[in-house]
Amino acid sequence: MPENTSNNQSVSSSFLKNKFLNLGYLPRWVIFSIDIAIVLFANLVTYLIVSNLTFKYYDTASVFQRTFIIVFTQIFFFFVFKSYAGIIRHSTLNDGFNLFKSTFSTFLALAILNYAHFYWVGSKIFLMPALVLTFLISFIFLLSFRIAVKIIYQVYIEASQVSSYQKVVIYGTDSHAIALANAINAEQPRKYRLVGFVDKYKNKATKTILDVPILSHDKSIVKILDALNAKNLIIADRNIPNKLQLLIVDQCLEHNIKLLTVPVVADWNNQKRITKSIKTFEILDLLDRKPIVLDNTKISNQLTDKIVLITGAAGSIGSEIVRQVLAFKPRKILVLDQAETPLYQLVLELEKVIAIEIVSLIADVRDKEQMRKIFEKYQPQFVFHAAAYKHVPLMEENPTQAIYTNVLGTKNMADLAVKFKVERFVMVSTDKAVNPSNVMGASKRIAEKYVQSLSAYLEQMKESSTKFITTRFGNVLGSNGSVVPLFTKQINEGGPLTITHPDIIRYFMTIPEACQLVLEAGAMGNGGEIYIFDMGKPVKIIDLAEKMIRLAGYVPNEDIEIKVVGLRPGEKLYEELLNDAAKTLPTHHEKIMIAKDELEDYISISTEIDELIEIAKDKKPHEVVAKMKIIVPEFVSLNSEYQSLDN
Repeated sequence: MPENTSNNQSVSSSFLKNKFLNLGYLPRWVIFSIDIAIVLFANLVTYLIVSNLTFKYYDTASVFQRTFIIVFTQIFFFFVFKSYAGIIRHSTLNDGFNLFKSTFSTFLALAILNYAHFYWVGSKIFLMPALVLTFLISFIFLLSFRIAVKIIYQVYIEASQVSSYQKVVIYGTDSHAIALANAINAEQPRKYRLVGFVDKYKNKATKTILDVPILSHDKSIVKILDALNAKNLIIADRNIPNKLQLLIVDQCLEHNIKLLTVPVVADWNNQKRITKSIKTFEILDLLDRKPIVLDNTKISNQLTDKIVLITGAAGSIGSEIVRQVLAFKPRKILVLDQAETPLYQLVLELEKVIAIEIVSLIADVRDKEQMRKIFEKYQPQFVFHAAAYKHVPLMEENPTQAIYTNVLGTKNMADLAVKFKVERFVMVSTDKAVNPSNVMGASKRIAEKYVQSLSAYLEQMKESSTKFITTRFGNVLGSNGSVVPLFTKQINEGGPLTITHPDIIRYFMTIPEACQLVLEAGAMGNGGEIYIFDMGKPVKIIDLAEKMIRLAGYVPNEDIEIKVVGLRPGEKLYEELLNDAAKTLPTHHEKIMIAKDELEDYISISTEIDELIEIAKDKKPHEVVAKMKIIVPEFVSLNSEYQSLDN
């Protein structure tokens, strides 16, 4: 029986507690009534104080009449400034200022009334010291009421929920970190409880911010979070060195500490936007290098008020080029792709926010006559050629398709660019074109050779003003078919994550970063160059897989298996950006260099490519690949059925 009584009391207590915690906001009329009661009480206190001093009230009006005039005037200014309209538990400095305005306005109005009555009648209604005292006491009591409610709500009521909050530490102490801290504290309903800041500098004059300690990062970040009993770290410092950030990430992932970050926020005063921007730290954040500074003037001169054609516009690279080109306000942008649905979705997305004319073209770059009609109708002045087949295993199985799209498609576009006097033609290539080990890379290298030799030939013959620029970069994180979306899908499915070899490494860039450099190279090119980009340090794919698993909250090879499946046909352990004989020249941009590859004779390479296309029409893969190896002597197949052709 006592046990049942105890249980009933517990249930009753929990019920009352929940009822109290879930109370809605007080109606305005209730707050208004409480404020009037406070003003009446302030008048009573003033009367008691003045009555016990040597001052005497004027007998012009009775106590009741004076009180009525004061309260009526105060009610009027409550309505004027709507000081009762705020939510008491969330009172801010602005609410306090509204109270001050309403009480001070009441004091001024009564003082004016007092002296006006003296001027017209010859006697005063109020003692001025009593009016001053009433104003001060009313304001103090009204403000104290709000502060008391706020404290009770925050300290006592929220204290009962503190166990449900996730303790979080912010790495950084700059203005952005403080804005983030304020947003976390003000968030309703609250998700996090801020327990500390971490600063990368050892000497810090201020030991606390917002009553929260600042800890110097002079020891392991894990030990700091353990001391604060926190399991969440928000990296808010935008100037943290990349090496230090990687060290912090590794330590946190190793000890199951959840990493969070806040992307760039336009308005740091918008607290709701800040808290909504807090997201789980992703693998793309690890490649957050210094922002690329573009030569916007040069790019703008090239693109503004021009007609721009982008092939492969529905792909991950092409669509980002479209978005970035639109920022430079071209007169018209032609988005061309053979993939109907992605192109339609891209145009729908852009038309909502862009006033520039966008023309969507469902077309195939392999169809020269169709391309000719497009050039003839729209007369593009700038072409970004991003259309290509890029999946190594698929092209290894379908070499004729690689020739049709990557070689013939590029040749068609380049020839038409010359015929219709396009100002600039920018081809998007790949690091797999360097010492190619697969059909896809070799097909892109052949396309590079054609574009580069055509540019040199036209310059020599002085027959065209079209400038041909080739851009070459490595793997792009998040692009269609890249390893990150694949790993994300495999993690969501519970694994395993498949990698082809434990020692395989790759260079990575983010999609916006790669496309920014394409625009910059396209603007700076004088014609005939192959631009290569600073890809940073290569990443070991198995390390990438382990970090993605840990970022998702799992333990590698315990919760989710990493499975080695063997190198795919044509796949290298590592990629190169230059071949062995090549040299590089610097440019004005530290991340862009010019590759000095051996220049081919245009007549010879054009003849070889025409022969290659004719062979591809017979759909005989081995003959196609054999011809590719003649055009690109450094093409040596790896882990492929075409290795026999290298003997």
